[in-house]
Amino acid sequence: MTLDAFRKSLSADEPPLPPPLRALWFDAKGDWNAAHKCVDDKSDPDSMWVHAYLHRREGDLSNALYWYRRAGREPHKGALEDEWCEIAAALLSQAAP
Repeated sequence: MTLDAFRKSLSADEPPLPPPLRALWFDAKGDWNAAHKCVDDKSDPDSMWVHAYLHRREGDLSNALYWYRRAGREPHKGALEDEWCEIAAALLSQAAP
């Protein structure tokens, strides 16, 4: 799935996606709570990366930093939209057949 196709899927009711991508999908639709529920209890690096991003979006930087460390990622310094695109592109490239 490409980033464009992923963005176009935002018009669907529910995405058939793994939890980290599902979380980004809900975040792009403006539903932070649903996004957070997708990754809140996950311990894989991709979910923890998205979890960090979500807490950064929320404005809880100390919590975000905790999740970046757990994910083995450096905290993103740029715009939230840039980080969203970076994560989505990375996860989508992993999911590509």
